[in-house]
Amino acid sequence: MDLPIDREKATLALDGPVNRVRLVSPARAKALEKLGIRTVRDLVTHFPRSYIDLSSVESCASARIGETCTIRGTVHEIKLKKPRYNLKLVEIALVDGTGIIVVTAFRQPWLMDQIKAGDAVAVSGKVTFDYGYKRMTNPFIEVIGGGEGPALTGTVVPVHPATEKLSAAWVRRIVANGLEEIRGAFDPLPLGLRLRYRLMGRQAALTAIHFPATPAEADEARRRLVYEELLYLELFLMQEGAERARDREAVAHIVDGPRVAAFAGALPFVLTGEQERARDDILGVLAAPTAANHMLLGDVGTGKTVVAGFALAAAADSGCQAMLLAPTEVLARQHAEGLGALLEAAGVGCALLTGSTAAPERASITERFAAGELDVLIGTHALLSDDVRPARLSLAVIDEQQRFGVDQRAKLLAKGEAPDALYLTATPIPRTLALALYGNLTLSYIKHRPHDAVLRTTRVLPRELQGEALDAARAALERGEQVYVVCPLVGKGTEERDGKAAGKRSDADAAGEEYHPAVAIEGEADFADDDVTAATREAEVLQKTTFPDFTVALLHGAMGTEAKREVMEQFRDGAVDVLVATTVIEVGVDVPNATVMIVQDADRFGLAQLHQLRGRVGRGTKAAEVFLVSASTREESLARLAAMETTDDGFELAAFDLSLRREGDILGNRQHGASGLKLVNIMRDGAIIEAAHADAAALLDIDPNLEEPDHRALAREVRIAFSGEVVAGG
Repeated sequence: MDLPIDREKATLALDGPVNRVRLVSPARAKALEKLGIRTVRDLVTHFPRSYIDLSSVESCASARIGETCTIRGTVHEIKLKKPRYNLKLVEIALVDGTGIIVVTAFRQPWLMDQIKAGDAVAVSGKVTFDYGYKRMTNPFIEVIGGGEGPALTGTVVPVHPATEKLSAAWVRRIVANGLEEIRGAFDPLPLGLRLRYRLMGRQAALTAIHFPATPAEADEARRRLVYEELLYLELFLMQEGAERARDREAVAHIVDGPRVAAFAGALPFVLTGEQERARDDILGVLAAPTAANHMLLGDVGTGKTVVAGFALAAAADSGCQAMLLAPTEVLARQHAEGLGALLEAAGVGCALLTGSTAAPERASITERFAAGELDVLIGTHALLSDDVRPARLSLAVIDEQQRFGVDQRAKLLAKGEAPDALYLTATPIPRTLALALYGNLTLSYIKHRPHDAVLRTTRVLPRELQGEALDAARAALERGEQVYVVCPLVGKGTEERDGKAAGKRSDADAAGEEYHPAVAIEGEADFADDDVTAATREAEVLQKTTFPDFTVALLHGAMGTEAKREVMEQFRDGAVDVLVATTVIEVGVDVPNATVMIVQDADRFGLAQLHQLRGRVGRGTKAAEVFLVSASTREESLARLAAMETTDDGFELAAFDLSLRREGDILGNRQHGASGLKLVNIMRDGAIIEAAHADAAALLDIDPNLEEPDHRALAREVRIAFSGEVVAGG
């Protein structure tokens, strides 16, 4: 007779050490730790990376060359070979009555101890043909009779991530024991939500995802667990966002005042429909008495800054002040010259504060701002200094928000009692990813440029054909237009001060694009190669040999602030014809006369960064051309770059980029506990993300602190998931 289940004990066991699980010896505990498994919770959420359906297999004879399949057979022979002194491989001859397939496993000599002649084995991988035999190279190999571990009786075999010290078979056995340890644990999801979506209970889902009877059962288990992960995330983000405004009443801004109207009248153009909708969204959240957290996502060149200008004018109409934080001095000055002039015309007093502002001028600006004589202060990190003390800050606008750390954003917001926050980003983020990353924010999108009618073409060229790009650049220069040439490095093997290091991910990808070598940059080691195009050398060569009749200048992040500003102003004024630059120009620089961009070693950049870069051309009324010169001839690299040729829509491009990534690379470690989303696939799970976001908002609307009895288990799980907290005896 089964003993009664102690549900509380089973629940607390989730956060107990993994060595409490049967068969986890000290040596196995160390091996599990290398897999990131320290607790029972870690163990039961160490999900299979794939499954092998043994009910649907091919024979050696029927397996098609070039296709991936599963084959069951008997080991006829197994050999250890050493083709080189530092290379070992295991070769297995597998027979099944219809023929033979040769399996080659590189650098897995331990298979000699795990597999013997006569063992029943299943292999799953891509079938090739070489030296007269069908072959598989480094397939998944599972002993299904004899050998190590228990014999498998089910038709669906889970493939768990394993290590050399702990085989997939042992991981499977230990996971099964871990599931037994937590049998009967409380389900944290409220019953109403489980019934609404017909979700499995948590225990059933965990069992089914590890040991499904059918592929369909694994899918249902995954659906339950994906929803659970996303609901926890959305609840955490929303509670975190509400914390900032708690016990502090925000300004209910006047959004139809005279300065807002005057700002609209000062614009030399008519807003697009998308810009109008974004403006109305922003003014709507500013008018509320609670602190706003709003993000405006706009593709490159869509006019986000102008839309933000309405919010700045509303702050002035409300008798308050606003600050606009930009990531670079070049961009801050551009905002002051363009947006600042429009605001001044509308009766909104503005000033610019940067690190290079002279001390007497700085003292005057900070004094006037502290006295409430200035409505809007535009600047760089200088705005975060302790001597910048606004009289009554009601709005903080952060441009290219992904370039600032959490502490920097918090420091700006701390300069007011409960200021509204407006974040701007030109990094295209699909809505589902935005909800997963920024579930505590309200969102607005601008997807189309006002000058969408202006043609901008993109071509991918191998390095040997880059002469075509240079010819196009010369033709543009002879028409009186200007050219960008973008290079990935400053000098061989050096790193720029602005954070773009050799082999590291770009800041342009920071919102939703984690570094992944197959997607962002081809190989870290390649950055030290002699053939890497350096901006300094490129500028010299172009000036001396390619464009001797034109002025070539160099711009990179290691230059001083004043030197960068001077070069950029010369380019903007037309005194420089060709600007050779690193990615320091990727954000905000507006030169309508620049119509050609050549990106050297384009395969070393992420797609989002390339899209940001090409946004520097085609900003006026003239057609533009972008040439992506690839040093790589790898098929996957060229296919990735080819996406830039087929679409100029940053959001479509971002969706394509996400489809290339491993699931764990999409959210990364930067968004609190988002890296704990072990099962979520942003592209596939869009509907679940939307549902979890809506359900989290509804739950917090009726129970902001999740204190009701039905929500306490849910609150505990959220705390554990995102604080690392082990709660009450766990």
